Amino acid sequence: MTAWLRATRCRFALLCGLLLSLPTWACDIREPIVFAGLNWDSNEFHTAVAQRILRDGMGCLVDKVPGATIPLHNGMVKGDIHIAMEVWLANESKVWLDGIANGKVTSIGTNLTDAVQAWFVPKYLVEGPDAPAKGLRSVADLPRYKALFADPEEPGKGRFYNCMAGWACEPLNTKRLAGYGLSEHFTNVRPGSGAALDAAIVSALKRRKPIFFYYWGPSWLLGQHAGELLALEEPAFDAKNWAALMAAADPAKVRSATAFPAVEIVIGVNQAFIQRAPTIAQFLRNYRTSNRLVSEALAAMQTGKLSADAAARMFLLNHPEVWEKWVAPDVVKRVRASLG
Repeated sequence: MTAWLRATRCRFALLCGLLLSLPTWACDIREPIVFAGLNWDSNEFHTAVAQRILRDGMGCLVDKVPGATIPLHNGMVKGDIHIAMEVWLANESKVWLDGIANGKVTSIGTNLTDAVQAWFVPKYLVEGPDAPAKGLRSVADLPRYKALFADPEEPGKGRFYNCMAGWACEPLNTKRLAGYGLSEHFTNVRPGSGAALDAAIVSALKRRKPIFFYYWGPSWLLGQHAGELLALEEPAFDAKNWAALMAAADPAKVRSATAFPAVEIVIGVNQAFIQRAPTIAQFLRNYRTSNRLVSEALAAMQTGKLSADAAARMFLLNHPEVWEKWVAPDVVKRVRASLG
């Protein structure tokens, strides 16, 4: 055998060995899959879980763009962003609704169906022999107790802690405040960040001070403090009233309000992207969690100072009975191996 032939056979054998050693799996999409990095903890957690499964189980490239709801929804409509792991159906932005109507975006799966939104006060204000607001049970009672929540910058009014500007819940709460006739009794404070809102609430709870605020679950705060908080009663959800509230352009002209509807959180996708990715689409359709599971993960993030990615890894290790139903057995095997 000539040296050239031996060398050729060796190269051929080496090439065959390399080809056999390559993974037999591949992602639907070659370019990076871009997630909406919506700036609240539960979305960061879900994004980390989905990215780990796509990256480690399917061999996909993943990325995310951080930001607030409205600009990221704009990015999804344009196709610059592919997936949003949380779209709160009670709080859809106009950008999202227009994108649905124009066929640019769609919801592909239900992340969870038992999310909550409400206006809260601490229970120590209304329960116990020395409680200063024993009669406070509903939004209708709030004007009588506004002095308890006095705003130091406007002493004649109480202070309401809304959610952050740029979040879809902020204009909704602003309209609801007007609709309940509370705008003349309470200032509408919009914290600069989720961390600022959390800090105000936790500081009040630690010092047993009055505070009146909007919050949501799943969240680490409700995971840790749900037993300390009272969700104020509101008129039962009315679909016609809610539709008018959503459509109102000027909060000052809103004359009635209603409780938040039962909250469903769906997974949103860019329509053109998902049509090219059938395996990813099926994974997202199967993805399903719960308020309890997510609040558990978020509380661990907060108390253990874990990153969203570390909390995702903990979730994948601790709850295989949940996520292994979302994907094929070969994907499960690769994700398990990546967890160590």
